[in-house]
Amino acid sequence: MRKKITLGTVAIVSGVLALSGVANAGGGAPTKVTIEGTGNVFGYVESTKKSCMNDRKVTVFKQKGAKGGSDDKKVASDNASKSGDKYIWDVGNPGIQGKFYARAGAIPGCAADNSPSVRTGRV
Repeated sequence: MRKKITLGTVAIVSGVLALSGVANAGGGAPTKVTIEGTGNVFGYVESTKKSCMNDRKVTVFKQKGAKGGSDDKKVASDNASKSGDKYIWDVGNPGIQGKFYARAGAIPGCAADNSPSVRTGRV
């Protein structure tokens, strides 16, 4: 006996496939970027995948408004390297005061992340 595939079944299967594609298009393995410092600005890159941490480029921005945005100024960047059991990045002292955040952009298999903003860079 042949079973009929209903329009509803096709819609459900299509929806599931679309959702799984959206999840994968989101950038891969989760990444977390932290930022600290009142002189030197540094932080860590964390992920479940080593390839998402080792040599990962992190860019530091000076925040202009209440939230990060496209008009924020790029201050410096560094690539994370292994230090003990963590992956650290360090851009040194930016020589300016203000609110800063760090960003690791998406790379193949790894999601992007922005750190929380911190007031730092006091010289």
